[in-house]
Amino acid sequence: VVLDKMRITYCTDLDKSVLISNFEKRGWSQVGPDDDWNFYWAGTHTCRSLFSVDSGYRMTDNQFINHFPNHYELSRKDLLVKNIKRYRKELEREKDPLAERGEMPNRYLHLDFIPVTFVLPADYNMFVEEYRKSPQSTWIMKPCGKSQGAGIFLINKLSKLKRWSRESKTPFNPTLVKESYVISRYIDNPLLIGGKKFDLRLYVLVTSFRPLKCYLFRLGFCRFCTVKYDTSIQELDNMYIHLTNVSIQKHGGEYNCMHGGKLSVQNLRLYLESTRGKEVTERLFTAISWLIVHSLKAVSPVMANDRHCFECYGYDIIIDNKLKPWLVEVNASPSLTSTTVNDRILKYKLIDNILSVVLPPDGIPDVRWNKIPSPEALGNFDLLLDEELASQEEHPTNQSRNRSDTRTPLYRWK
Repeated sequence: VVLDKMRITYCTDLDKSVLISNFEKRGWSQVGPDDDWNFYWAGTHTCRSLFSVDSGYRMTDNQFINHFPNHYELSRKDLLVKNIKRYRKELEREKDPLAERGEMPNRYLHLDFIPVTFVLPADYNMFVEEYRKSPQSTWIMKPCGKSQGAGIFLINKLSKLKRWSRESKTPFNPTLVKESYVISRYIDNPLLIGGKKFDLRLYVLVTSFRPLKCYLFRLGFCRFCTVKYDTSIQELDNMYIHLTNVSIQKHGGEYNCMHGGKLSVQNLRLYLESTRGKEVTERLFTAISWLIVHSLKAVSPVMANDRHCFECYGYDIIIDNKLKPWLVEVNASPSLTSTTVNDRILKYKLIDNILSVVLPPDGIPDVRWNKIPSPEALGNFDLLLDEELASQEEHPTNQSRNRSDTRTPLYRWK
């Protein structure tokens, strides 16, 4: 059955104008989830039930959906940590130079991009052992399944953690299934701009995990805390200082609704080039790309690589004052709500560019397409890695297309 470009149907769980205006601009018509749809922009819950064994739902070749079935391998804080730790161990077993360790024990030279992290309650004893090595340090606790800064707190005394475990209904008893938390060493030397802490929100599009095909959106931004950074003990509970989530910051007295406490990645780059120099700034941005690629490689073996799926992840990254990036977490449903006019323009472009990268050149969803978009289709996306193209470059054949016109190198991350 040849699908007519004018008869493409879409379905969405999110009533967001940046989505709907992009679909309508392409002449698509909206249908309900039980009708025949070609493109579904779904919430993660819909995806889960659609892909569940019980649903018995089989997708056709002309259907695309915006999540991989088990995206949580990347977006759940505890699973992300587990997958990265496993990835390092496997590379180490293979004696891969990527897994080389540095002077400091347990410190990886090239794969040291998440702060030291443990899952509680399971790793409680390992955490205590690590804590005792530097009892002065601060740790941050986050519930695994919550977002937008809910349930997060900082601790710098073991007694506080013990008290918390007493107070939270069940004690640390791994046999009882209770909400798990991750506890990470708090990055207490963040890079500050104007005395304020910020983090980076970057959008990463994955169209396939095996082979890995991933793209980075150029228009990411920094989110600032509204209050000047202060590491003093009495401020440990003031979350306006420590957490950059807009959902928290917009309730703070200092929040500015014109720019919403945001700064573009381009402007961050310019600021760093002028204050720290071009070379270290370049190194930082290369390290950020490296971090993204290796976090995706860490989950690629366990991802259900369904041909109907693509996914746009919101990467949250903190930069320390030595210009080293740290991966804080990955969101599988980055917010599409616009807080400012600029925000709205950015998110409209993001959706537009995602659609042009994931759809074949004729604009009709088709899983038989090889998922190699033309340079023009990338818009504001830069290719981070396409393992298929990289292997073609290593073993050139007559069929492999001439990619000299692509704007971004085929990073192989070796």
